[in-house]
Amino acid sequence: MEALRRRIETQVMSLTGLALGQLDLESPKGDPGLFGPHSISWRVHGDFPSMLVGGISALMLQLLHPLALAGVWDHSNFREDLLGRLRRTSQFISGTTFGSTRDAEWLIDKVRTIHLQVTGTAPDGSPYAASDPDLLTWVHVAEVSSFLAAHLRYRDPGLSRADQDAYYAEIALIAERLGARNVPRSCQQIEDYLQQMRPQLQCSTRSLEVVGILLDAPAPSRLAVPVGKLMLQAGIDLLPDWGQAMLGLQQGPLQRRMIRLGLQRTAPILRWAMRDGSSQRAKRRMGILE
Repeated sequence: MEALRRRIETQVMSLTGLALGQLDLESPKGDPGLFGPHSISWRVHGDFPSMLVGGISALMLQLLHPLALAGVWDHSNFREDLLGRLRRTSQFISGTTFGSTRDAEWLIDKVRTIHLQVTGTAPDGSPYAASDPDLLTWVHVAEVSSFLAAHLRYRDPGLSRADQDAYYAEIALIAERLGARNVPRSCQQIEDYLQQMRPQLQCSTRSLEVVGILLDAPAPSRLAVPVGKLMLQAGIDLLPDWGQAMLGLQQGPLQRRMIRLGLQRTAPILRWAMRDGSSQRAKRRMGILE
């Protein structure tokens, strides 16, 4: 069992930002970072299975915004290095959540600098810039609403509405530090924002191509193929119904039940195997986990 545990953990860790080896989440001792161990953000972002499902869903949702899609299409090497993009995104989320204050600040400054270089023109002639405050808000809301939805479905369905609001209020700090404006800070504000954004969203051939690349992404090993496919389908299932419809990815009631049951049975195995993830390292930094 120990050999199996190590093998699963190694494969899971290869998907995360920890594989980049740029952050030391265990030092300096006692540094709480931007949020600290008692935050709702540590709780929500500390569960790998739900965060992976939420991240997949968030990416698909983000691609429905034509300017967000244009930036990814023109400036990302996702076609050749999808795993690398996953690791870099994971590094930013885990580092700003669980990292030391110094590392979180470094990541935010790094991404702000990269955003200044991501500019261009969408196919309809509209200019775009990754540093656009409104576009940053869209990317943020797509991510955090998906993370929380996955947490509620697969980790803690009983999380109170007050704690959900607290999560959105806490995590707004990251979006604002990146330059976003009018960032929603509660469940109701998130719901209102998504409804307001719907007229701006569209599914193009580019959207479908990126989704196709994501769905065909190789697993880290043959043994991980079934879990990878399950995670992808769970990410689709997590999309709002209108998002699934726009992407042509509707799932029937039976399929949804099977996906959720499969994930509920798989997630505990992944949690059992993960002993040295970002949250565990951060807890050791704070002296609350040996």
